[in-house]
Amino acid sequence: MSASASAVRKRKRRNPILPYLLILPTFFFVAMFTAWPTLLAFYQSFFRQRLNIAKFREPTFIGLGNYATLFNDPRFLLVLKNTLIYVLVTAPISIVLGFLFALLINRAIKGIGLARLAFFQPTILPMVSAATIWMFFFTPDYGLWNTFLQRFGYSGPQNWTGNPDLALIAIMIVTIWKNAGYYMIFYLAGLQSLPTDVYEAATLDGASWWQMLWQITFPLLRRTTLFVSTIAFIGAFQMVDHIFVLTKGGPSRASTVLLYYLWQMRFENQDVGKASAITIILIIFLLIFTVTNFALSERKEEETHA
Repeated sequence: MSASASAVRKRKRRNPILPYLLILPTFFFVAMFTAWPTLLAFYQSFFRQRLNIAKFREPTFIGLGNYATLFNDPRFLLVLKNTLIYVLVTAPISIVLGFLFALLINRAIKGIGLARLAFFQPTILPMVSAATIWMFFFTPDYGLWNTFLQRFGYSGPQNWTGNPDLALIAIMIVTIWKNAGYYMIFYLAGLQSLPTDVYEAATLDGASWWQMLWQITFPLLRRTTLFVSTIAFIGAFQMVDHIFVLTKGGPSRASTVLLYYLWQMRFENQDVGKASAITIILIIFLLIFTVTNFALSERKEEETHA
Protein backbone atom coordinates (compact mmCIF):
# COMPACT_ATOMS: atom_id res chain seq x y z
CA MET A 1 0.00 0.00 0.00
CA SER A 2 1.37 3.40 -0.96
CA ALA A 3 1.97 6.16 1.57
CA SER A 4 -0.60 8.44 -0.10
CA ALA A 5 -3.35 5.80 0.06
CA SER A 6 -2.56 5.16 3.71
CA ALA A 7 -2.74 8.88 4.45
CA VAL A 8 -6.15 9.13 2.77
CA ARG A 9 -7.50 6.23 4.82
CA LYS A 10 -6.20 7.77 8.04
CA ARG A 11 -7.79 11.09 7.14
CA LYS A 12 -11.14 9.37 6.52
CA ARG A 13 -10.94 7.64 9.90
CA ARG A 14 -10.00 10.91 11.58
CA ASN A 15 -13.02 12.88 10.20
CA PRO A 16 -15.90 10.39 9.94
CA ILE A 17 -18.59 13.04 10.40
CA LEU A 18 -17.12 15.68 8.10
CA PRO A 19 -19.23 14.73 5.03
CA TYR A 20 -22.38 14.93 7.14
CA LEU A 21 -21.39 18.34 8.46
CA LEU A 22 -20.86 19.60 4.92
CA ILE A 23 -24.37 18.61 3.81
CA LEU A 24 -26.00 19.76 7.05
CA PRO A 25 -26.79 23.34 5.87
CA THR A 26 -28.41 22.04 2.68
CA PHE A 27 -30.33 19.41 4.63
CA PHE A 28 -31.54 22.06 7.07
CA PHE A 29 -32.86 24.39 4.38
CA VAL A 30 -34.51 21.56 2.42
CA ALA A 31 -36.14 20.25 5.58
CA MET A 32 -37.32 23.66 6.78
CA PHE A 33 -38.47 25.18 3.50
CA THR A 34 -39.47 22.16 1.40
CA ALA A 35 -40.16 19.00 3.41
CA TRP A 36 -41.85 20.59 6.44
CA PRO A 37 -44.21 22.92 4.46
CA THR A 38 -45.19 19.98 2.24
CA LEU A 39 -45.95 17.73 5.19
CA LEU A 40 -47.85 20.54 6.92
CA ALA A 41 -49.94 21.22 3.79
CA PHE A 42 -50.66 17.50 3.46
CA TYR A 43 -51.84 17.38 7.08
CA GLN A 44 -53.95 20.53 6.84
CA SER A 45 -55.61 19.36 3.62
CA PHE A 46 -57.64 16.87 5.68
CA PHE A 47 -59.18 19.64 7.81
CA ARG A 48 -61.80 22.32 7.20
CA GLN A 49 -60.57 25.69 8.41
CA ARG A 50 -61.74 29.15 7.35
CA LEU A 51 -59.92 31.93 9.19
CA ASN A 52 -62.48 34.58 8.17
CA ILE A 53 -65.51 32.66 9.47
CA ALA A 54 -65.81 32.36 13.24
CA LYS A 55 -67.49 28.94 13.39
CA PHE A 56 -64.94 27.40 10.99
CA ARG A 57 -61.86 29.07 12.47
CA GLU A 58 -60.87 25.99 14.43
CA PRO A 59 -59.69 23.08 12.22
CA THR A 60 -62.19 20.24 11.87
CA PHE A 61 -61.16 16.87 10.44
CA ILE A 62 -63.11 16.05 7.25
CA GLY A 63 -60.82 13.48 5.61
CA LEU A 64 -60.84 13.83 1.82
CA GLY A 65 -63.66 16.36 1.94
CA ASN A 66 -61.56 19.23 0.59
CA TYR A 67 -60.42 17.17 -2.38
CA ALA A 68 -63.96 15.99 -3.12
CA THR A 69 -65.27 19.55 -2.94
CA LEU A 70 -62.59 20.83 -5.29
CA PHE A 71 -63.06 18.15 -7.94
CA ASN A 72 -66.83 18.67 -7.86
CA ASP A 73 -66.45 22.43 -8.27
CA PRO A 74 -66.78 23.65 -11.91
CA ARG A 75 -64.60 26.64 -11.09
CA PHE A 76 -61.72 24.43 -9.98
CA LEU A 77 -62.13 22.20 -13.04
CA LEU A 78 -61.92 25.32 -15.22
CA VAL A 79 -58.74 26.33 -13.39
CA LEU A 80 -57.25 22.88 -14.01
CA LYS A 81 -58.14 23.14 -17.69
CA ASN A 82 -56.56 26.61 -17.94
CA THR A 83 -53.44 25.36 -16.18
CA LEU A 84 -52.97 22.38 -18.48
CA ILE A 85 -53.51 24.50 -21.59
CA TYR A 86 -51.12 27.13 -20.28
CA VAL A 87 -48.39 24.61 -19.41
CA LEU A 88 -48.74 22.46 -22.54
CA VAL A 89 -48.60 25.50 -24.82
CA THR A 90 -46.07 27.83 -23.21
CA ALA A 91 -43.42 25.29 -22.20
CA PRO A 92 -43.00 23.48 -25.56
CA ILE A 93 -43.16 26.68 -27.63
CA SER A 94 -40.65 28.42 -25.36
CA ILE A 95 -38.30 25.43 -25.59
CA VAL A 96 -38.55 25.24 -29.39
CA LEU A 97 -38.02 28.99 -29.77
CA GLY A 98 -35.09 28.86 -27.36
CA PHE A 99 -33.51 26.12 -29.45
CA LEU A 100 -34.12 27.99 -32.72
CA PHE A 101 -32.69 31.20 -31.25
CA ALA A 102 -29.61 29.27 -30.11
CA LEU A 103 -29.11 27.85 -33.61
CA LEU A 104 -29.51 31.32 -35.06
CA ILE A 105 -26.94 33.04 -32.86
CA ASN A 106 -24.44 30.19 -32.63
CA ARG A 107 -22.26 31.87 -35.23
CA ALA A 108 -18.92 33.64 -35.14
CA ILE A 109 -19.91 36.77 -37.05
CA LYS A 110 -19.58 40.46 -36.35
CA GLY A 111 -22.29 41.90 -34.09
CA ILE A 112 -23.54 38.51 -32.89
CA GLY A 113 -23.17 39.69 -29.29
CA LEU A 114 -25.86 42.32 -29.84
CA ALA A 115 -28.18 39.69 -31.29
CA ARG A 116 -27.63 37.47 -28.27
CA LEU A 117 -28.35 40.38 -25.96
CA ALA A 118 -31.55 41.22 -27.87
CA PHE A 119 -32.87 37.66 -27.49
CA PHE A 120 -31.81 37.42 -23.84
CA GLN A 121 -32.99 40.90 -22.77
CA PRO A 122 -36.59 39.88 -21.86
CA THR A 123 -35.17 37.36 -19.39
CA ILE A 124 -33.41 40.12 -17.47
CA LEU A 125 -36.66 41.96 -16.81
CA PRO A 126 -38.67 41.03 -13.71
CA MET A 127 -41.97 39.42 -14.69
CA VAL A 128 -43.97 42.30 -13.18
CA SER A 129 -42.04 44.79 -15.33
CA ALA A 130 -42.51 42.64 -18.42
CA ALA A 131 -46.24 42.36 -17.73
CA THR A 132 -46.49 46.13 -17.31
CA ILE A 133 -44.85 46.63 -20.71
CA TRP A 134 -47.23 44.17 -22.33
CA MET A 135 -50.21 45.80 -20.64
CA PHE A 136 -49.44 48.82 -22.80
CA PHE A 137 -49.00 46.56 -25.85
CA PHE A 138 -52.43 44.99 -25.24
CA THR A 139 -54.26 48.34 -24.89
CA PRO A 140 -57.37 47.99 -27.12
CA ASP A 141 -57.34 51.32 -28.99
CA TYR A 142 -53.71 52.24 -29.57
CA GLY A 143 -51.73 49.28 -28.24
CA LEU A 144 -48.78 48.11 -30.30
CA TRP A 145 -50.05 44.55 -30.44
CA ASN A 146 -53.33 45.49 -32.15
CA THR A 147 -51.50 47.94 -34.40
CA PHE A 148 -49.08 45.19 -35.44
CA LEU A 149 -51.90 42.73 -36.18
CA GLN A 150 -53.82 45.31 -38.20
CA ARG A 151 -50.86 45.48 -40.58
CA PHE A 152 -51.70 41.91 -41.52
CA GLY A 153 -55.40 42.56 -42.03
CA TYR A 154 -56.55 41.67 -38.52
CA SER A 155 -59.75 43.70 -38.09
CA GLY A 156 -60.69 45.86 -35.15
CA PRO A 157 -59.00 46.58 -31.82
CA GLN A 158 -59.29 43.68 -29.41
CA ASN A 159 -59.37 43.92 -25.64
CA TRP A 160 -56.90 41.08 -25.14
CA THR A 161 -56.89 41.07 -21.35
CA GLY A 162 -60.64 41.69 -21.01
CA ASN A 163 -61.92 39.13 -23.50
CA PRO A 164 -62.54 35.65 -22.00
CA ASP A 165 -61.46 34.06 -25.29
CA LEU A 166 -58.19 36.01 -25.48
CA ALA A 167 -57.09 36.59 -21.88
CA LEU A 168 -55.30 33.26 -21.46
CA ILE A 169 -53.68 33.67 -24.89
CA ALA A 170 -52.38 37.08 -23.84
CA ILE A 171 -50.89 35.57 -20.68
CA MET A 172 -49.23 32.84 -22.73
CA ILE A 173 -47.74 35.35 -25.19
CA VAL A 174 -46.05 37.23 -22.34
CA THR A 175 -44.70 33.99 -20.85
CA ILE A 176 -43.25 32.76 -24.13
CA TRP A 177 -41.68 36.15 -24.86
CA LYS A 178 -40.16 36.19 -21.39
CA ASN A 179 -38.82 32.63 -21.22
CA ALA A 180 -37.60 31.75 -24.73
CA GLY A 181 -34.38 33.74 -24.31
CA TYR A 182 -33.68 32.07 -20.98
CA TYR A 183 -33.85 28.57 -22.46
CA MET A 184 -31.79 29.80 -25.42
CA ILE A 185 -28.80 30.28 -23.11
CA PHE A 186 -28.76 26.60 -22.10
CA TYR A 187 -29.05 25.42 -25.69
CA LEU A 188 -26.36 27.87 -26.80
CA ALA A 189 -24.01 26.50 -24.14
CA GLY A 190 -24.85 22.98 -25.26
CA LEU A 191 -24.24 23.77 -28.93
CA GLN A 192 -20.90 25.38 -28.23
CA SER A 193 -19.72 22.31 -26.31
CA LEU A 194 -20.51 19.84 -29.11
CA PRO A 195 -17.50 18.21 -30.82
CA THR A 196 -16.77 19.84 -34.19
CA ASP A 197 -15.04 16.79 -35.67
CA VAL A 198 -18.38 14.94 -35.79
CA TYR A 199 -19.87 17.64 -38.00
CA GLU A 200 -16.76 17.76 -40.18
CA ALA A 201 -17.02 14.02 -40.76
CA ALA A 202 -20.74 14.31 -41.52
CA THR A 203 -20.05 17.10 -44.02
CA LEU A 204 -17.44 14.95 -45.79
CA ASP A 205 -19.98 12.14 -45.97
CA GLY A 206 -22.41 14.50 -47.72
CA ALA A 207 -24.93 14.89 -44.88
CA SER A 208 -27.41 17.72 -45.28
CA TRP A 209 -28.05 20.42 -42.69
CA TRP A 210 -31.29 18.76 -41.66
CA GLN A 211 -29.65 15.34 -41.33
CA MET A 212 -26.91 16.76 -39.10
CA LEU A 213 -29.51 18.58 -37.02
CA TRP A 214 -31.78 15.57 -36.58
CA GLN A 215 -29.22 12.77 -36.30
CA ILE A 216 -26.33 14.53 -34.56
CA THR A 217 -27.38 17.73 -32.81
CA PHE A 218 -30.64 16.49 -31.29
CA PRO A 219 -29.18 13.28 -29.81
CA LEU A 220 -26.14 15.07 -28.42
CA LEU A 221 -28.36 17.70 -26.78
CA ARG A 222 -30.68 15.17 -25.16
CA ARG A 223 -29.40 15.91 -21.64
CA THR A 224 -29.73 19.63 -22.24
CA THR A 225 -33.28 19.14 -23.47
CA LEU A 226 -34.09 17.06 -20.39
CA PHE A 227 -32.87 19.82 -18.10
CA VAL A 228 -34.55 22.62 -20.07
CA SER A 229 -37.87 20.78 -20.36
CA THR A 230 -37.89 20.03 -16.64
CA ILE A 231 -37.32 23.63 -15.56
CA ALA A 232 -39.69 24.88 -18.30
CA PHE A 233 -42.66 22.78 -17.19
CA ILE A 234 -42.02 23.33 -13.48
CA GLY A 235 -41.63 27.06 -14.14
CA ALA A 236 -44.89 27.11 -16.12
CA PHE A 237 -46.76 25.71 -13.12
CA GLN A 238 -45.16 28.35 -10.88
CA MET A 239 -45.58 31.39 -13.15
CA VAL A 240 -48.15 33.78 -11.71
CA ASP A 241 -46.74 37.31 -11.45
CA HIS A 242 -48.00 38.56 -14.81
CA ILE A 243 -51.52 37.37 -14.04
CA PHE A 244 -51.66 39.76 -11.09
CA VAL A 245 -50.71 42.65 -13.38
CA LEU A 246 -52.60 41.85 -16.58
CA THR A 247 -55.86 40.05 -15.80
CA LYS A 248 -56.09 39.19 -12.07
CA GLY A 249 -57.36 35.80 -13.19
CA GLY A 250 -60.28 37.21 -15.14
CA PRO A 251 -62.50 37.72 -16.85
CA SER A 252 -64.69 35.02 -15.29
CA ARG A 253 -61.58 33.01 -14.31
CA ALA A 254 -60.66 32.63 -17.98
CA SER A 255 -56.98 33.23 -17.16
CA THR A 256 -56.84 31.76 -13.65
CA VAL A 257 -54.23 29.03 -13.26
CA LEU A 258 -53.61 26.71 -10.35
CA LEU A 259 -51.06 28.77 -8.43
CA TYR A 260 -53.11 31.96 -8.72
CA TYR A 261 -56.21 30.08 -7.56
CA LEU A 262 -54.18 28.79 -4.62
CA TRP A 263 -53.28 32.37 -3.68
CA GLN A 264 -56.93 33.41 -3.92
CA MET A 265 -58.10 30.50 -1.80
CA ARG A 266 -55.49 31.08 0.89
CA PHE A 267 -55.24 34.87 1.16
CA GLU A 268 -58.57 36.15 -0.19
CA ASN A 269 -60.91 33.40 1.00
CA GLN A 270 -58.61 32.41 3.89
CA ASP A 271 -59.59 28.79 3.36
CA VAL A 272 -56.60 26.94 4.80
CA GLY A 273 -57.96 23.46 4.12
CA LYS A 274 -58.71 23.91 0.43
CA ALA A 275 -55.52 25.90 -0.12
CA SER A 276 -53.54 23.03 1.38
CA ALA A 277 -55.38 20.53 -0.82
CA ILE A 278 -54.58 22.62 -3.92
CA THR A 279 -50.93 22.71 -2.82
CA ILE A 280 -50.79 18.92 -2.66
CA ILE A 281 -52.50 18.63 -6.07
CA LEU A 282 -49.93 21.02 -7.53
CA ILE A 283 -47.06 19.03 -6.01
CA ILE A 284 -48.50 15.79 -7.41
CA PHE A 285 -48.67 17.33 -10.90
CA LEU A 286 -45.04 18.40 -10.64
CA LEU A 287 -43.91 15.00 -9.36
CA ILE A 288 -45.77 13.14 -12.10
CA PHE A 289 -44.26 15.28 -14.82
CA THR A 290 -40.72 15.24 -13.42
CA VAL A 291 -40.63 11.48 -12.87
CA THR A 292 -42.21 10.81 -16.29
CA ASN A 293 -39.80 13.16 -18.02
CA PHE A 294 -36.75 11.54 -16.44
CA ALA A 295 -38.09 8.02 -17.08
CA LEU A 296 -38.73 8.70 -20.77
CA SER A 297 -35.33 10.35 -21.14
CA GLU A 298 -33.52 7.43 -19.53
CA ARG A 299 -35.47 4.99 -21.69
CA LYS A 300 -34.44 6.82 -24.85
CA GLU A 301 -30.86 6.90 -23.60
CA GLU A 302 -30.89 3.12 -23.10
CA GLU A 303 -32.43 2.57 -26.53
CA THR A 304 -29.75 4.76 -28.10
CA HIS A 305 -26.91 2.79 -26.48
CA ALA A 306 -28.56 -0.60 -27.07
